[in-house]
Amino acid sequence: QLVESGGGLVQAGGSLRLSCAASGRTFSSYTMGWFRQAPGKEREFVAAISSGGRNTYYADSVKGRFTISRDNAKNTVYLQMNSLKPEDTAVYYCASDPRPAQVMTVRPSIGSWGQGTQVTVSS
Repeated sequence: QLVESGGGLVQAGGSLRLSCAASGRTFSSYTMGWFRQAPGKEREFVAAISSGGRNTYYADSVKGRFTISRDNAKNTVYLQMNSLKPEDTAVYYCASDPRPAQVMTVRPSIGSWGQGTQVTVSS
């Protein structure tokens, strides 16, 4: 089970930090990632991190502004979002995947999904 938190309303240029807490003892074996879905749009990949945290991948739209990280001791993955833009407004979903992190950049997760957390960026 994955539970996201940290969403909210922020002005353009501001920052938010999303967290995703996972239950279970196999967290450190899974790729973790973030996806988002804006109103009227398809769900899209945002960021992924390998099981050990060594490799990270980002969508071009967030590269240089967002940072994904994980703490395997706490079964938690984070998404630090800086320099937020109105176009970042979406529901953000955490996902796990047993496949390598790079696969998540081109394929939806086949593992678990969280319920989503709303991020709204005002102009």
